[in-house]
Amino acid sequence: MNGPGIPWYLAISAILFSTGIAGVLLRRSPLIVLLSLEIMLNAANLALIGFSRQLGDGDGQIFALSVMAVAASEVVVGLGLIVAMSRSSLDLDVDKLTELRG
Repeated sequence: MNGPGIPWYLAISAILFSTGIAGVLLRRSPLIVLLSLEIMLNAANLALIGFSRQLGDGDGQIFALSVMAVAASEVVVGLGLIVAMSRSSLDLDVDKLTELRG
């Protein structure tokens, strides 16, 4: 097998996932929270692809592609909400977003 083994993929995936968790927990901007969620999804995709490579089948890669499709739709909805909040002059702070309840 050429290239790095599964421990390297899992280590990088864990680092990326930890970075995403830190961004979600520490930042207050909805845009940064959305980007941190995307980093977490990409970390999970990297772990799936690493396991798929180790097992020698394409199931993990197919599942990672479907996760990317769901993540793309999540970004569209999230960015739409952020644009709607900024147009209605709401404070873009995650803790103060109770004005959206209706």
